[in-house]
Amino acid sequence: MKKITGFLFLMIVCFSFAQQKGQLRKVATIGFLNVENLFDTIASADYIDGTKEVSNPAFHRSVPLDSLKLLDTTEVYRGEWRNELLKGKKVIRHQILADEFTYNSAKNWNTKNYNQKIANEARVISEMGAQYTKTAPVIVGLIEVENRQVIEDLIKHPLLAKYDYGIIHYNSYDARGIDVALIYQKRRFTPTNSLKKEIKIFNDGKRSYTRNILVATGFLDNEKIAVFMNHWPSRSGGEARSLPKRNAAAVVLKQQMDSIRLKDPSTKLFAMGDFNDDPVSSSLKNYLKAVLSPKDLSPETPYLNLMYPLYKKGVASLAYQDAPNLFDQIIVTGNVISDQVGKEYSVYKTEIFAPSYLINKEGNWKGYPFRSWNGDSFTGGYSDHFPAFVVLQREVQ
Repeated sequence: MKKITGFLFLMIVCFSFAQQKGQLRKVATIGFLNVENLFDTIASADYIDGTKEVSNPAFHRSVPLDSLKLLDTTEVYRGEWRNELLKGKKVIRHQILADEFTYNSAKNWNTKNYNQKIANEARVISEMGAQYTKTAPVIVGLIEVENRQVIEDLIKHPLLAKYDYGIIHYNSYDARGIDVALIYQKRRFTPTNSLKKEIKIFNDGKRSYTRNILVATGFLDNEKIAVFMNHWPSRSGGEARSLPKRNAAAVVLKQQMDSIRLKDPSTKLFAMGDFNDDPVSSSLKNYLKAVLSPKDLSPETPYLNLMYPLYKKGVASLAYQDAPNLFDQIIVTGNVISDQVGKEYSVYKTEIFAPSYLINKEGNWKGYPFRSWNGDSFTGGYSDHFPAFVVLQREVQ
């Protein structure tokens, strides 16, 4: 990929005032970023307490290995990870990356490097959309977080602490132990409900585990919205061979989006994340049925992919197998599309966020995202993806 430029959609809602042709506006940024394996330095395991309600976040949590001896456990579970099969049990599962991000690993993952990684991601978040809003995003999706603790450490960083971010996070059954999450400015966004939705994929009768879709509903400055955070199955094994997994993820996402629209068509929907497919891929066009132009919106096709105009221009958010791709996308309902500023939020800007410090300056990877890892060596970089964001605007009321 040659010199990836532009801004990647990072769904963050930011608060400020701006003027356009003499009109005073209120603006907000919604976006997301892949934090590329944001792991702490402590080896962990999944702990499932199946004696509790499945909907309780305590049902599934990440626990340091040296704390397991203090927990009441029935077994090291080796069966299928399915809530109904785990009821009544207290089990543990070691994560496949648990030992990789520790002092004793080849990565020599230590506190100094971890703190640098936290500072890097905090800087990116604090600047996303700020050229339009003069402040940090209201809602930020996070991809590849190990557990809730790393998110707590992130939002406590001085660059973010003043915004008083809340957290929505659920552990997933992903074998690597990585999850998706949302952080949000409490004074701007009020959650009313959240849930995790599993994507169940089977190959020859054996389940393949991936990240949940995180669904959060609430009020953004008193407007009802829903946010869907995604990290779909990768292209490991080849694009064609792995495509059915992403098609399955698209079906689950569409079911969740359709369900919320059916309950209240006025709700503004934002689906975002790393889809591991481009806007023109089958999963997004044929299964999610996200259209590529506002003129194609209809009651039967109510979802618009905001990234397609950038994709047509050759803008990319990463390079997969040395080819540019725009995997990081934001999809919205037609009720946030308007030709003029009104009394409700509508889309003002959608961009790939790629300031110079996020871009490799030299070597074989010149022009690529400045990622955190080169094999087992920490580079001091940020991510292997550029972030993405959308800025919303409305009249000041």
